[in-house]
Amino acid sequence: MKVFVARQPIFNRNGETVAYELLYRNNEINIFPNIDGDEATADVIINSYLNIGLESLSAGKPCFINFTENLLELRVPTYFNPREIVVEILEKVIPSPEILSVCVELKELGYKIALDDFVMNESDPNYFKLMKLADYVKVDFLHTTETERGNLQTLSGLLGYQLLAEKVETPEQYEEALRNGYHFFQGYFFSKPKIIATSDVPTYFHSYYSIIQSLEMTEPSIEVISQLIEQDLSLSYKLLKLINSPSYRPKHKIHSIRQAIVLLGLLEIKRWIYVLAVRERIGKKKKLENEVITLCLTRAKMCELLAMKYKRPSMKSSFFLTGMFSLMETILSMPIEVILNDLPLNDDICQALTGSSNDLKDILDLVMAFEQADWTLIERKLEELNLSKSDVVESYQASCEWTEGLLHHEVEEMS
Repeated sequence: MKVFVARQPIFNRNGETVAYELLYRNNEINIFPNIDGDEATADVIINSYLNIGLESLSAGKPCFINFTENLLELRVPTYFNPREIVVEILEKVIPSPEILSVCVELKELGYKIALDDFVMNESDPNYFKLMKLADYVKVDFLHTTETERGNLQTLSGLLGYQLLAEKVETPEQYEEALRNGYHFFQGYFFSKPKIIATSDVPTYFHSYYSIIQSLEMTEPSIEVISQLIEQDLSLSYKLLKLINSPSYRPKHKIHSIRQAIVLLGLLEIKRWIYVLAVRERIGKKKKLENEVITLCLTRAKMCELLAMKYKRPSMKSSFFLTGMFSLMETILSMPIEVILNDLPLNDDICQALTGSSNDLKDILDLVMAFEQADWTLIERKLEELNLSKSDVVESYQASCEWTEGLLHHEVEEMS
């Protein structure tokens, strides 16, 4: 599944790129589709931060990201390092006392604030309070009058914010902005947004509601939460991508989802589950038609069950992850070596997935042989691993029942 983010450069008076604005896109067509603001922002966050990588998008420069009133009140900007983003407040956001309080908190934490397509309401004193908190005011050169621009330019000197001319499309508009002391510039005159695409793991077995419920308990169970995440290939993949980002990168390799949750912390898990839930629009019906995802789950569970019979119970999570990620090349259409570079998986898991022989690879080979009914290879593996045919058949049946249970639960949730 392809995912997309558009970025548009922001220039200073010397013509140097100093930042980028990240924009929602859902295909290669370079226009903003009609979509809910919360969903658009959540999609930009997930695609830029987890799927593509903020470092790849920004080249170390701050990224302007739009935030709706709802996402501001939920403190979603705090999921980022203050040096990574500029919190861009959409023009539809009313500067209520709650929003002003959030902005004060963000400023105290070191975040910079930009007001997007800003139009002042002189009858509401909260607009002046919001402008005093802003670091940048973005002035729309396509849809404002010269008088409206003049008012914002005058207040810049009084309130201390810097002016950013956006939607600059002609040499005349650029010259006007330069003449009137604008600090930064953005628009088609300089550069259209560039669309950047990558592959994402589709979410079919999202258990967001169950995970959020578990996280909200007085004493959340890490065991329960890790089991819920393990059941979702997409969530497992995104969790490992998240923990391998520069903000969290662990000192030691990961051998289980439970370990990743412990290292990341329940608060961070809850924050990202919310963003993912918004992005995926809980309740939207989807057909459970991707057999590759089903095979991943069945294969993962079968590897885990065989690990128990193989007398490796302490490593069952590693066997589970090996099975789950064994079809990532097919899902992402990328070489497994490239995929593993972005995941902090245990060396044994990585070696098994790239073809090196070890206990994990031996069990995976047995499972794959069973899928293909390769009885010659099955007989040889059973002898090498000291397992019986009944061990394999029982594990396969139990794995299929487990996966079918997940599918049935998902259908019930959507009906």
